[in-house]
Amino acid sequence: MDSMLITKLGAGVIGAWLVLLLGGWAAEELYHAELHGEPSYSIEVASDAPEEEVEEVPFEELMASADAGAGERVFRKCTACHKIGEGENATGPYMHGVVGREVGSADGYNSYSGALSEQADVWDVAALNGFLEAPAAWAPGTSMGFAGIKDPEERANLIAYLDSLDD
Repeated sequence: MDSMLITKLGAGVIGAWLVLLLGGWAAEELYHAELHGEPSYSIEVASDAPEEEVEEVPFEELMASADAGAGERVFRKCTACHKIGEGENATGPYMHGVVGREVGSADGYNSYSGALSEQADVWDVAALNGFLEAPAAWAPGTSMGFAGIKDPEERANLIAYLDSLDD
């Protein structure tokens, strides 16, 4: 075994290691998850750890202390399909004045599914809370393809924000 063979083997191992490191760095730069912001939905996975028992706060109390400013940040999840301005329908109906509005009555929006009107007549706080928690479970057959907002505090803040839109 001569010194040239040892040099070639060493260069091959170090070269392969360098390619691996550079490939990992390039992949991290291309697919850097923290740059993409908050995900619009998440997939919950069951864990082996026992769940802590959390004392449930009644939703009415959460609504009493809801923050419309925080709700505006939560509304960003909805902006892909809904607009705030009155009459500005998109994939979904506009949200101006939705709290207290009859279900299925947004001017100019004609793509409602019949599943919503079977569950409620008016978008009051209770109806919005149930719908925003799990749209498909609250109104089976709804055309809204959103997983829902699991955190009751976020839902309360969002409803407070929606209620503030029409003064």
